[in-house]
Amino acid sequence: MKISTTSLRSKIFLSMIGLVFLASVMILVVTVSQYKEEAEEYHKKRLLRKETAVKVHINSILENTSYEVKTDKLKYIFKSNGSTRGLSSISELSRIHKMPINIYDLRGNLIISSLWRLDQKFDSIRHLPPGIIKKIDQNRNKRYVIKHEGKEGEYQSSYSYIYDRQFKPIAVLNLPYLADSTFYKKELQEFLKNLASIYLFMFILAIFVSYLLSRYITKSLNTINNILRQTSFDKKQQKIHIKNPNDEINELVDSYNKMVDELNESAEKLAQNEREQAWRNMARQVAHEIKNPLTPMRLNIQSFQMMFDPNDPNIKQKFDEFAQMLIEQIDLMSQIASAFSDFAKMPQARLQENDLVETIESALKLYNPEQVRFVSSKEKIFFNFDKNQIQRVIVNLVKNALQSVPDTRIPDILVSIRETDDKIYITVTDNGSGIAKEYAGRIFEPKFTTKNSGMGLGLAIVKKIIENHNGKIYFNSEPEVGTTFIIEFKK
Repeated sequence: MKISTTSLRSKIFLSMIGLVFLASVMILVVTVSQYKEEAEEYHKKRLLRKETAVKVHINSILENTSYEVKTDKLKYIFKSNGSTRGLSSISELSRIHKMPINIYDLRGNLIISSLWRLDQKFDSIRHLPPGIIKKIDQNRNKRYVIKHEGKEGEYQSSYSYIYDRQFKPIAVLNLPYLADSTFYKKELQEFLKNLASIYLFMFILAIFVSYLLSRYITKSLNTINNILRQTSFDKKQQKIHIKNPNDEINELVDSYNKMVDELNESAEKLAQNEREQAWRNMARQVAHEIKNPLTPMRLNIQSFQMMFDPNDPNIKQKFDEFAQMLIEQIDLMSQIASAFSDFAKMPQARLQENDLVETIESALKLYNPEQVRFVSSKEKIFFNFDKNQIQRVIVNLVKNALQSVPDTRIPDILVSIRETDDKIYITVTDNGSGIAKEYAGRIFEPKFTTKNSGMGLGLAIVKKIIENHNGKIYFNSEPEVGTTFIIEFKK
């Protein structure tokens, strides 16, 4: 799942869960780190305490020994032979302080050790590691600690000087210390176990709270989204009303409602302007079409008036011709008025179940079957439609198809019907001149025509009839090859 494509609710939910998980991991890391630091600090201080105690004990022995306090006498002072062990033996020191004790001379050679005897087994401690004495000297406290891992766990070895009565270094004291962190590990495990239980509860609670919070945050946005989906420029816009919105949502709602007021006002003005413009265009077109027959009528009347002679023996014939011309022009104006009336007030389609094949065949009886052919995928196709209006559509399309064919060609018009599971297609294909690309976008506009005669309302009326039947019409055209008009109805 890509975060960039998820919903805002999912992003809020996942972000909150992620924050809880991240906080849990950080607390876990800090806790483990803190426990380790505390354990390390504890062992460091414990080693220092033991070292101090051992050195106090050694100083006490050196103060009371009968031997001369020198490097080569130390093996006698702290001698341990296994049979007689006094308080001054190194074995007794190791037992009292519960840790191994090694004493080296200033050249790094082992003088004596609490590890009973020095055989091959203890070759690793016969000499100090290189550079230890130098590091002791460099340290302000004349002390140096090495950390290393052994078979039994982590070791710390401290190295410091043993002084004579004049506070002169005579040997190096080495105390190997096993840092036993069993207690801290058990305590850490117990703490992590309790912490895991708490975090599991918190994680489940966080999921529940995150879900509720994300729903609460996006509830207002979903309301806005649903209203915006219903927004359409062909109807009045709805305002948004939300109960108890937060400040940000309230600002968004106020801005949208203000925009809706302005948009509705603009839409009303635009619709009014479009209606006025449409009526102005229609009035100009009607005036233009009516002027066309009025001009020859006026000229003929004036001519007849000037040439009128009641004594002319052919006066009756001339008068009849004059009257016939007036009647033809008046009929033309009547046709113009009827065409504009039909377009302006298209009657509502009366939908009834009819046989579409029979209806189209009936409309095509007016035409020469050699020029206008008809093909159907089925003998009968029943559909709810207005029979008269569909016949008018077919007549208009076939008439336009015939008129588009140049005089140099024989018209070949094909009308076909095809039925699918959910649609019905009617096509009218001609072999005419085609429709130029620059006219393709205006072909269904009222009063647009590429012919020398006519008012350009035929295809506009066809489109309106098809839309009244909840269908659509479109075309494919190739210049000088022909045009196919396609009507598509949903069952």
